[in-house]
Parts: sequence; structure tokens; C-alpha cells
Amino acid sequence: MTPAARLSASIELIDTIDTQRVPASKALKEWGTAHRYAGSGDRAAISGLVWDVLRRRASSAWIMDDDTPRARVLGMMKLERGMNVDAIDALCNGGRFAPAPLTDRERAALTSRILDEAPSHIAGDYPEWLDGYLAQVFGDDRVAEATAMASRAPLDLRVNTLKAKREKMLASLAHLGAQPTPWSPIGLRIELGADARNPGIHAEEDFIKGAIEVQDEGSQLAALLSAAKPGEQVIDLCAGAGGKTLALAAMMQGKGRLIATDHDKRQLAPIYERLSRAGVHNCDVRTPKGPDDTLADIHATADLVLIDAPCTGTGTWRRNPDAKWRMRPGALEVRLKDQVAVLDRAAALVKPGGRIVYITCSVLPPENGEQVRAFVARHPEFAVVPPSQTAAVLWDKAENFAAAALQSPEGWLMTPRRTGTDGFFVSILRR
Repeated sequence: MTPAARLSASIELIDTIDTQRVPASKALKEWGTAHRYAGSGDRAAISGLVWDVLRRRASSAWIMDDDTPRARVLGMMKLERGMNVDAIDALCNGGRFAPAPLTDRERAALTSRILDEAPSHIAGDYPEWLDGYLAQVFGDDRVAEATAMASRAPLDLRVNTLKAKREKMLASLAHLGAQPTPWSPIGLRIELGADARNPGIHAEEDFIKGAIEVQDEGSQLAALLSAAKPGEQVIDLCAGAGGKTLALAAMMQGKGRLIATDHDKRQLAPIYERLSRAGVHNCDVRTPKGPDDTLADIHATADLVLIDAPCTGTGTWRRNPDAKWRMRPGALEVRLKDQVAVLDRAAALVKPGGRIVYITCSVLPPENGEQVRAFVARHPEFAVVPPSQTAAVLWDKAENFAAAALQSPEGWLMTPRRTGTDGFFVSILRR
């Protein structure tokens, strides 16, 4: 397919997503099935265009003064791809499979309109109802922060220290352009271009043998900040597919007791194979069975309870750009109730001197600092460990990390703009 044909396909797909109200991933998969002639390079390039349009949905429409699929694609080419009007015009030549030529109105918009006067939620590409929350945490920087949250994410990997060392994996994955992550001492990063194909990590020998796992650097840091130690009793209360469970197991070096559970047994399904591949032998996976409490035998004995809390996922927008446009205020209210329930459950599991590590992949204050303050008010036997006392696990990076991340009395906040990671909040509460 020509670049112009790929552009036409992206316009068609954006229209499908709009009119049929389907997730972008589903629309892209169905388009690929219906267009078998499109090669893997074509599909990757078209996917890149569609995701970039969703990243810049509001600002692209503003630039074009038009909210049609075509307008958003054209606006994105200027804002996200940095193309000038002549380069865009060359693609929209009206030829076979190419978009229709630019109109005078489109050309004028691409030439003259800028975002300087756009409202914050337009310039930052997020739903208007979230503006107050983002202003609360970021103030006048919210457009810059939200713009970074709309950027393309790299592919981050965590080296499984039960099986390998980072230096060896850097050499083994050099053909993919792997580099050390800036903060995590066990992370690798593969930068992806706008039209990059999936590097096929799951087919790499190192992945198959359990030496590496896909995990954003922010998620790695959240696990590291928990300071899990060999010999401790550790509970991963919202384990899901097991990403942080695996990280905790490596930190514990196979020594101690690790329990992984989740209220949704469907989320737990992949964890068994992942634990086996990673060489983890000290993890007890407890799958819910009916109304009985899977942790009924644990009574204030845990050294560490890690809560990877259910949340709105605002910190992962760069990986799930269409999710932010589907988000509604009611979703936040539901998540806040879920967080209260899981925090209160964790409180009964921790022994005196033990700790809860509360993590969200959100940047919204109600899910982060406000939730922590409310928990301490309900459970005065717990106190927040000041962030300045928790960064030592990052060794020589601690001082620079403290300068980059946002600190509050309740914990750390990482963001794409400040730390180059997904958005993560981490609070450590000691009993």
C-alpha cells in the first residue's frame, strides 16, 4: 500500500470507530481480517495513524475547525507527525486509493490555526470534565503533562533477576535496539517509531525462557519502592495477570512466602503460566471460589501487602488513547469505592511494623492523595512513610528521581513528562 492509501484507510477506520462505537483495537483487527492484501508493514503503519488520531482527537479537530474523521486525521498529521501543508497535500492527491485533494478551507486551517488559544482540555487532549482534577494536581502545567500523556509510549521490559542480569539481556536484545531504562536498574527500553511494527517480544528466546517480561518502567519502580525482601510474607492483593507479582518474586529471591490473589478470577488466569516461565516457586496463587475469603487464614501477619488498585487508568493514556474518550464520571465513582474496599481489607492483613504499598496507574487526586488521607483517617494505626525515605531502593538514581517525580505528603507521582514512564502513584503506609 502507498502512504496515501494508508492515510485513506485510517480515515475509514476512524469513521468506523465513531459510527459503530467500537474500541480501536477491535476495529483494527476486523479491518486487517477484511483486507488480507495488506502486509504487516501496512497494518502497523495504519494502526500507528489511528492511534495517533485518538491521541490528538480534540486538538486535531480544533486545528481543522472540523470534527470529522478526515479533519482529525489531517490535523493529526500536522500536530503529531509534524508535517507541513505541502507534505499533507502531496498525500491527498485524489489519485487511486488516495484521499481527496485538500479544500481551500482545509489548506487555510493547516496553514494558520494553532493551539495557543484553545481551552486546556482541547490543547491537552482530554475530556473536559477532567480539567478540574488535572488542574488540582498539575496547575498551569496540565496541558504539558496531558500532552506527554498523549505521546507514543516505548516498549519497556523488566529483566527477571531470578534468571538473568541486565547486562546479558542488553547484549542479547541488541538487535531490537534495547537500551537501559533511565531509572529502573532492571529495565530495558525499546523505542518505537510512528510506523514501527510490533517487535514480537513474545517470540524472543529470552522471553520464552522467562528472562524478560513486558512491564512499563513506572510499574517496575512501583514494585521496587515496595522494598520487598527475601524471607518476608508478601501479599499481592490485586495481582491480576501477575506483572507485579513476578517483580516481587524476583526481589524476594525465592525466599519467603508470596501470596497472589484477585477478586476477579478471570484476571488471574494468565498468572500460572507466567510464574512457571519465570521460575517462581514460592508463590501461592489463591483463586476466589464462591463467597469464602481466600485470605481468611491471614490475621495481621503480613510484612507487606501490595495493592495495585483498580483505578481509572488515566496514567496509561499513552498506551490506551481511546480509553480516555470513553471514560465517564461514573467510572471514577465506582473505582473510588473499590479502592476503599481493598484498602480496608489490606489493613487487617498487615502485622505491626508491616506496610501497605498502595499503587494506582492514575494521576487523579481523588484516587491518590485523597484516598490515602481518608484511609489514615479511618485507620489511625497506619502512617504514611515520607517519600524521601523510600527512594533509597533506587540507589544512585534516588536523588535525580526525587527531583523528577512529584512528591506529596502522601507519596510519589510519576508521569510521562517528568519521569518518562506511565503515570503511577505510589504510597507506603506503615502500621
